[in-house]
Amino acid sequence: MASAHALPHDPENLRASAARLLAEVKAQAILIEKLRHQHAGHRVHRFGASSETAEQLQLALETSEIASAAMAAKLRLPDVEETDLPKRRPIPDHIPRQKVELTAASDCCAGCGGALRRLGEDVTKELEYVPGRFSVNRIVRPRLAYSGCERFAQAPLPLRPIERGCPGPGLLAHVLVSKYADHLPLL
Repeated sequence: MASAHALPHDPENLRASAARLLAEVKAQAILIEKLRHQHAGHRVHRFGASSETAEQLQLALETSEIASAAMAAKLRLPDVEETDLPKRRPIPDHIPRQKVELTAASDCCAGCGGALRRLGEDVTKELEYVPGRFSVNRIVRPRLAYSGCERFAQAPLPLRPIERGCPGPGLLAHVLVSKYADHLPLL
């Protein structure tokens, strides 16, 4: 419609023409918003990573810490200490267990010749996989003290594939073969 003279004089035709114009304006507004969103995404992709500096990231971190502290104070939530959180779930009781006791190398002290007496023990649990079933190796290392002097003796812990972890070498081998050779998902 180039001019006002081209508008229809009939009210029904005017309403239909106005409805078409409104639909076209809405479609153009949606297209404009879509293009603005794409443009903003391209700007972030092109300029975002290089424009962020360590100071800006540090400021954002401090701002989020202040906001979380304010929210905790507002809700009066108790602070959670690391000792309250469990480290890992215990191994279920239905899995069979095997006890392995490691003893010290010598029965008497080389310096004083005193005999060993038991003070306590350190227990380490290791989840192992034997083809077709799981088992738990319960490694017990007694702490022993010499009676003639103040020295202690304890057998060293055997080498483990993951330091301070509970999976044994058989379990790790099973997981790796299942994942990479048999192409099974990790669940």
